[in-house]
Amino acid sequence: MRLAKYLAHAGVASRRASETIIAAGRVTVDGATVTDPARDVDDSRTVKVDGKRVRTAGHARVVYLVNKPVGVVSTARDPQGRPTVVDLVRARERLYPVGRLDYDTTGLILLTNDGDLAYRLMHPSFEVPRTYRARIANAPINEPALRALREGVELEDGTTAPAKVRKLSSSHVELTIHEGRKRQVKRMLEAVGHPVQQLERVAFGPLRLGALDPGEHRELTPAEIEHLRSLG
Repeated sequence: MRLAKYLAHAGVASRRASETIIAAGRVTVDGATVTDPARDVDDSRTVKVDGKRVRTAGHARVVYLVNKPVGVVSTARDPQGRPTVVDLVRARERLYPVGRLDYDTTGLILLTNDGDLAYRLMHPSFEVPRTYRARIANAPINEPALRALREGVELEDGTTAPAKVRKLSSSHVELTIHEGRKRQVKRMLEAVGHPVQQLERVAFGPLRLGALDPGEHRELTPAEIEHLRSLG
């Protein structure tokens, strides 16, 4: 198994983040520093990250659904000392978020120690839908703006894929997208003349936020995890 994938299986970080950890010289295999993420390893090798041994054998895979509040960052650690989504869940496992929500965006985010699952859920080729509800400025939103969102909006990094859009009220809309561009929903709505005033993610794939209050979480059932694995 490739070293980056091994670390992801061991719950160290996502596969992409594991590649960064390896490149930084933080990983040793049988006592020797390895910077090649493609190095083949298995549990017969002594693999350490920052001097602490990691293994994949017997490693329980867990996924938590969290309702992220405003003012919490979507990273495992924050250099500025701000609260993180990982701080919201007391777990024995080392968790990291699946993707990100902006500092001022609330709602559904997943935490896991399963790097392969995180990779599948975030990779564009799997097109996992995410649904957001937004309160917008310059209400009411009109039909040309809604049509533009449904057909694709021209942004500085290219035209977006068509979004599913539902008007909830004159100042609230629900958008479902399957791309993962940075600040995409905010940029799309701003491009059609309706800057976002408040944004919440209410669904990720088959999962709904439900009745969880901000800051609360729940562990996914084995059936829910298997459903996530089947996406794409």
